[in-house]
Amino acid sequence: MTLLSPGDFWVASGHHLCDLDEDGRLRATPDLWRAFLARPELVPPAEACDAERALHARLMEHPLAEVQPVGLADPDAAENWQVFLAFRDRVAAEATLEAAWLKLFRGNVAGIPPLFLQMLTHLVTRAAMEGEGDAFALRAAECLFRTQRAAITQGATLLADEEVVDARHADGDLGALGRLLSEAGAPPREVELDVLSAENAPGYKPRSDAHDMALDIAESREGQFGMARALERFTRHIFGETVRIRPVPVIEDRNWTWHVGLDAEATRIANALWDGKKVTQADLARILWLGVLEFEEASRVLPRAKGKPVYLALAMDAAQRVRMKPQNLVSGLPLTAAEDAA
Repeated sequence: MTLLSPGDFWVASGHHLCDLDEDGRLRATPDLWRAFLARPELVPPAEACDAERALHARLMEHPLAEVQPVGLADPDAAENWQVFLAFRDRVAAEATLEAAWLKLFRGNVAGIPPLFLQMLTHLVTRAAMEGEGDAFALRAAECLFRTQRAAITQGATLLADEEVVDARHADGDLGALGRLLSEAGAPPREVELDVLSAENAPGYKPRSDAHDMALDIAESREGQFGMARALERFTRHIFGETVRIRPVPVIEDRNWTWHVGLDAEATRIANALWDGKKVTQADLARILWLGVLEFEEASRVLPRAKGKPVYLALAMDAAQRVRMKPQNLVSGLPLTAAEDAA
């Protein structure tokens, strides 16, 4: 474990614009909603009508005001505002952002822009990682709310932030690892981009909002264990369940009872294996990380899964993208419907 020097991290999440309850969970403030409203997707463009400008100004002054986007010249703009206001109201109806996150993903998120869900996930993940001193766990937790590009080369299984890779591609400033990560199927090249290591880990916090450090999650690497720690903390914070997660290279269990795919590809592949279907080597090679989850206390665990390990899987898709979906834990963990900690 590599401890970080004192300092904040993921400031861009907006967590400092929230209040905390006695359990360390986030309560939205008007300033947090103002941060949402300051997003370029919601700031009226130069050609916006006076009614839209007035609506935005009213909300910047009173972010929870009851308003209706009526009289707007642009019907698309009116629809966008309806979507935002519906999202705001659903989140504001819950006591904490964590409770809102759970309620949304237990219900129906259809029609909510992925950006809003990403911002909310960023916030609750930041709260879950509060006080964490291990840079590898923090970097692994970025996968909960940011898409990664994967590369397997020279014994390493590297994850790099897709947005950063794409930006450097556009600027022509990729470096060798950037080229490798941006070109699916490209032959291995010498790595030049910063990969998180024991030596540079103390510098993670100051550059955490840049998301510009790659993570090696290959077997026995610190990143592999960091992923386990990040998922342990997220599960404890959101569900109120203390779990132990250990990485494993393969699943060898004739009594395999329960699994959770942490993304769409891992879910597809793990379901096929569990059903006894033939899975190609190409599909198996997409699995990048496996873990075994065990509950410390089993009172809320479904009878079928009590005392049994829960296997976790993370995979890349055909384009070598890793799109983790922490919401899969909501429906995937074998827990009763009792109230969660959030």
